[in-house]
Amino acid sequence: MARSMWRGAISFGMVAIPIRMYLATEAHSAVSFRQLCPHCDHVVAFNEVLKGYEVGKNQFVIIAEEDLDKLPLKTTKTIDIVEFVERNEVPLGLYVKSAYYLEPEDVGVKPFFLLKRALEDTNKVAVAKIALRDREHLSLIQVEGSTLLCNTLNWPDEIRSTEELNLPQNVKISDKEVAMATSLIDNLTDSFQPERYTDDYKAAFQQIVDQKMKGLQVMTPAAAPEPRVMDLMAALKASVEATKQGKKPAARPAPSKAAKVKVAAKTSAARPAARRRTA
Repeated sequence: MARSMWRGAISFGMVAIPIRMYLATEAHSAVSFRQLCPHCDHVVAFNEVLKGYEVGKNQFVIIAEEDLDKLPLKTTKTIDIVEFVERNEVPLGLYVKSAYYLEPEDVGVKPFFLLKRALEDTNKVAVAKIALRDREHLSLIQVEGSTLLCNTLNWPDEIRSTEELNLPQNVKISDKEVAMATSLIDNLTDSFQPERYTDDYKAAFQQIVDQKMKGLQVMTPAAAPEPRVMDLMAALKASVEATKQGKKPAARPAPSKAAKVKVAAKTSAARPAARRRTA
């Protein structure tokens, strides 16, 4: 395990649980850039960049890392548990940002695992606050395997409303269309195995780098065909038939503007059949 990135304590009522915090995730395929001075191509090291807080027009106060360590804020050294809520109450898709593993210090082992056991038995999670880097975060502490996981969360005012989206009401959907879509979902259902998926961004980025190193013009990929009105039921039927045979649904050819798309039941090259749900 890498070096801990934060040390402090979980404040649990009158109990303080000394812990260390570790990043639970790491990026392997991210593209890295260096900061360059545009006039001299000089590499600007991260430690040469100063943090300036603007207090007036063209007036800045330089803030050093050690200044941030002296913030008069409890949560700079403490994960302050505010309350406990049911595990399924938190809409994780909207709120969760980063993930951190928690590890007890030697003197905090027993209260750490007491908290873990209590969360397991009650099926609850802890809502807490913690100050990391340049801000205070809302966070969630929950059981994750043999340890506790701390997820930083978005604050409510950081989550945008859906009211500005164009979401028509009373869309007419037939029972046959629902049944066909459900059948398609069933045929494509499998257990979640994230190791089967790959991040192709870095390989695509390397193609651009190679083209520029050779002095070639970077080519823009062909644009995807514009979406057209399609025969939804025909598309669903073709997709269901394809997945029954263990194949991906065939890509639809670019349709003409004058007619609706009639999707043929042809499929693309076969792929290994996914496990399908049986009745």
